[in-house]
Amino acid sequence: MFVRIAYLVLFLSMPLAIYLNYLYAPTEKIMGDVQRIFYFHMGYVLVFTLAFLMNLSYSIRFLINSDKAFSFKAYCHAEIGVLFTFLTIVSGMFWAKPVWGTWWTWDPQLTTTFILLVLYGSYLIFYKFAIRSNMPKYASIFAIISFIDLPIVYISVRVMRGISPVVFGGDGGGISDKMMDTLLITLLAFFSLYIVLVDMRLKLDKT
Repeated sequence: MFVRIAYLVLFLSMPLAIYLNYLYAPTEKIMGDVQRIFYFHMGYVLVFTLAFLMNLSYSIRFLINSDKAFSFKAYCHAEIGVLFTFLTIVSGMFWAKPVWGTWWTWDPQLTTTFILLVLYGSYLIFYKFAIRSNMPKYASIFAIISFIDLPIVYISVRVMRGISPVVFGGDGGGISDKMMDTLLITLLAFFSLYIVLVDMRLKLDKT
């Protein structure tokens, strides 16, 4: 039932999010229209965060009871997480070029996000070898270690201040009400997309 609702919410919210992004949200005064990448960029961040949290959860559960279904589900969530980490980096690059004048800089948050991509990308490869070698527990341990970098990604923007902006709280400038409306609808759309992608990925293995 929950998954069916997610499909419906995705069908309704994603077109609305696109509309709000381009026709409702105001143009940011300093960055201009390129700032509109922000909404989908944050959607990507939400998805990879949820995916890696679930990967951690299933990895721990697998280590506790050795149910291979948990190990496989951890892998599926990591696949989605890696894809959306990559999209986060790419969208960030398109945002950075006109704003910072460069496609990439070794800013603390960018660097830790890149490390996150490398860690979980390596996990996907290592998982295959671990399964073939009948040692899946090592893949779960690798996943748990890799997760350590995720909170560092979030903390880095505040503790190791670089050029990545702090949008909410602290020294962040915040966003307007219309921008917040757009962001919340976009996050809802991507949360629904995440549920749908997980459902489709798990069904794919059953076919």
